[in-house]
Parts: sequence; C-alpha cells; structure tokens
Amino acid sequence: MRHLNSGSKLGRQPAHRRATLRNLVTNVIERERITTTLRRAKETRPLVEQMITLGKKDTLHTRRQAAAYLMTPAATKKLFQDIAPRFADRPGGYTRIIHAGFRIGDGADLAILELIGSKLKKRLKKERGAEKPEGKQEKEAASGEKAKS
Repeated sequence: MRHLNSGSKLGRQPAHRRATLRNLVTNVIERERITTTLRRAKETRPLVEQMITLGKKDTLHTRRQAAAYLMTPAATKKLFQDIAPRFADRPGGYTRIIHAGFRIGDGADLAILELIGSKLKKRLKKERGAEKPEGKQEKEAASGEKAKS
C-alpha cells in the first residue's frame, strides 16, 4: 500500500527523476509551453509554480535558489525579467494542463503544460516549389551551363 506516498516515481531512479523534472521546468520557463505525458505534466506543475513564486520575490537569495534549480542562466533571466512580473498580482495558478490525446507509439496520455497567458506562436509553413530569389536562379542557370560545356 502507498499510504502517504505522494508523487509519482516516473519509472526512474531518484537522481534521474530530479534531472528530468529540472529539465521540464527549465523548458516550460524558456518556451512557456511544452508537450509531455500527463503524469510528467502533473509532477512538473507544482515545481513550475514554485519557481514563479520565487521569481516574484526577486531578492539575491531567491535568484540563487532559482539558478541552482534551473538548468540554464537564460531561463533564470527570463523567469525574473519576463515571467514573474507578468504574474505579480496573481496569487497562484500560473500554469494550465490541457489533454492532448494519445501518443502514437505507446499510447501514452499526452498533455500540454503551459503558462497562463502565453501566446501561441504559429509556425510559418514553407510552400512546396516556392519561387527562389532571382539571384539564386541566375547562379543555378550559370552553373548548369558550365556543367554542359
């Protein structure tokens, strides 16, 4: 029985589990939206919220605590400069989990973990057979003539 044992083991040893969660938290802060399994998203959510709460205090001590947990200095910088001021007047609930169906390979339940208020950045699709810039067409034509002679 698992009485009073909260949290999931995620199928990993403790050090690997901690590293996985640190990477997920860092990615959420850097990208503001990640797709992962539902179980990992649920385990990551309180840690992300804890980091944002640290960012709202913004003292030297909290900066060092966040820097010790996050994997990149860029994530620490973004946390204190962009994300924490955005949630300054919000008492909690900085993230949302959206169910995203099932993974094709193993059928795992997928979820999107995102910060509240993050804007979706649409990717630009490249058109097939799009016209090349004029300079490249001329160079290709010249190289084609050289190859013939």
